[in-house]
Amino acid sequence: MPKLAAALAAFAAVLLFAACERSGPAPVAWDRTRCSQCGMLVSDPGFAAQLHSAEGVRHFDDPGCLLAALAALQAGDEARAAQIWLHHHREPRWLPGAEAAFVKTPHSPMGYRLGAVAAGEASGAISLEEAQRRAAHFDRKRAP
Repeated sequence: MPKLAAALAAFAAVLLFAACERSGPAPVAWDRTRCSQCGMLVSDPGFAAQLHSAEGVRHFDDPGCLLAALAALQAGDEARAAQIWLHHHREPRWLPGAEAAFVKTPHSPMGYRLGAVAAGEASGAISLEEAQRRAAHFDRKRAP
């Protein structure tokens, strides 16, 4: 019986560690995962984004889709517990939302024309807060 209790305790510890381990981006099934906002496939890593919350991981094909989803969240538990990951626009790596800024791009999957870079990396880059303000006024019908 003590061996069973020890095994159960070890199993519970592994489950607890795994539940708390989500400190990085989730794997993406490129060209098979749908954007949680617009429904298009997440295909171009240079524009991918994720929102991690108690509700699970939501994937986005364009940083603007993530920004629109953030605007729709209430200031409840999901918004407070949310963790944001943005794929770097030009490099094969993910950035935590707190370390990201945005540069204007000639295009993006949904036309928001924003690409994530590391804060302080590019002159003229805007903050997450400024990108949220701009995305709030975005009109996809008028986007070039």
